[in-house]
Amino acid sequence: MFKKALIPALALAAATVAVPAAASAASATTTQYRGGYEQNHRGWQPIAQRKFQLDRRIDVGQRNGQLSRREATRLRNELNQLVRLEYSYQRGGLSVRERQELDARYDRLSRQVRDERRDRDNRRY
Repeated sequence: MFKKALIPALALAAATVAVPAAASAASATTTQYRGGYEQNHRGWQPIAQRKFQLDRRIDVGQRNGQLSRREATRLRNELNQLVRLEYSYQRGGLSVRERQELDARYDRLSRQVRDERRDRDNRRY
């Protein structure tokens, strides 16, 4: 008698756990925040992901000697200024123009990180 009641209860518990997990996984790739800001489609990276990657590239460049401490500090300061600008834009909702401006600034900073890592300043070899 107890086994008959236990099987449907376990099935219900498994279903209640699986449904929210599947919904969050599906929404992770198509989530929209404030006018399409975090929409992930056609190879466009969310800006939060770009921030993380830029910060990681700066750290790796400093660790392996491609960036001096001064270069890394300057690039981190520029990244922090860009993050503050992004937060100020988000307060009133992010417009298309603001998102394009942020994209352009992140692109410019990404190029600066690449160029600084390749310029061979302060290297002994």
